Amino acid sequence: MVSFGKQFKSNWILFDPQGWSGDACQYPANCDLTKKKSNQMCKNSQDVICSNAGTCHCGRCKCDNSDGNGLVYGKFCECDDRECIDDETEEICGGHGKCYCGNCYCEAGWHGDKCEFQCDITPWESKRGCTSPDGKICSNRGTCVCGECSCHDVDPTGDWGDIHGDTCECDERDCRAVYDRYSDDFCSGHGQCNCGRCDCKVGWYGKKCEHPRSCPLSAEESMKKCQGSSDLPCSGRGKCECGKCTCYPPGDHRVYGKTCECDDRRCEDLDGVVCGGHGTCSCGRCVCERGWFGKLCQHPRKCNMTEEQSKSLCESADGILCSGKGSCHCGKCICSAEEWYISGEFCDCDDRDCDKHDGLICTGNGICSCGNCECWDGWNGNACEIWLGTEYP
Repeated sequence: MVSFGKQFKSNWILFDPQGWSGDACQYPANCDLTKKKSNQMCKNSQDVICSNAGTCHCGRCKCDNSDGNGLVYGKFCECDDRECIDDETEEICGGHGKCYCGNCYCEAGWHGDKCEFQCDITPWESKRGCTSPDGKICSNRGTCVCGECSCHDVDPTGDWGDIHGDTCECDERDCRAVYDRYSDDFCSGHGQCNCGRCDCKVGWYGKKCEHPRSCPLSAEESMKKCQGSSDLPCSGRGKCECGKCTCYPPGDHRVYGKTCECDDRRCEDLDGVVCGGHGTCSCGRCVCERGWFGKLCQHPRKCNMTEEQSKSLCESADGILCSGKGSCHCGKCICSAEEWYISGEFCDCDDRDCDKHDGLICTGNGICSCGNCECWDGWNGNACEIWLGTEYP
């Protein structure tokens, strides 16, 4: 029972004659823990005692709030709301938002680290920038502020929190066997969390990599069997488990082969038409019908226009025929086969400008369109490296 107290600003500092103190009477006067054990219990995920923002008392952090404002808090004193104070106005989040754990969550129409900037785009433009691939605003896990998503969970260290991504599409909490904000135990310690889904190490499987998989092969032997003639296991299009490839995405018949070497998605144009409607696809390559040619069977062999008419359609804005990197046929540019990375209507694009992941342009999960990855269904990210569909088996 608390017998008396002293009010300091808006907080009550309580004292218990029976041996307890603290704003919630959480600190015992006597401690039966050793100093080493106590300090160990006060370390954050970076092994720093009370985040260097407090002192450790019997395994619990007492945050430094000597100025009485109570802005430093958290189990390990990891939250410092002083970071939210605007230097000019000296107000929390500039008076246009709320602060949580040192991060500002701005009101509608305001943005910036401290909500110091007023939004200058239309509501429609803002909504479009915040719409996730599944059509939801910030994946229903964040707030749209001036075309950018402010996710509802932020790591106190300033790094990615449990919820992150351009549209808050990634939820790392799904990778934890038992959710604990202060634990790094992702995927049961047997895998890596990738946008809320566990990529298990060899020898483990399950939604949280919780099940051991018996395999007579060593990790090196398994990878060698999965590699085949490719530089990457499963041609970079699947998961290797005990020497066998499971091709991604699950259930997509277009990706197949012992080492996932065949990808018939490569026969499709941006509209999803296979081989331009003038051929068939065989292991990722188009076999054109008579009278058609090209990577996607998009060029007719016979042309009903004059050479002058054809060339006029192949000239880029600067007047150069196919940007000097291809030849003109029937009003369309055929880019040089020697420079595999040249593409575009006028051979004016360089596919090497597209983002890579694991050494593959667009991670092999999309088409490079003039420097930007156009991801196939179920994939997202600048390099199409994030799978948003059903979980891998």
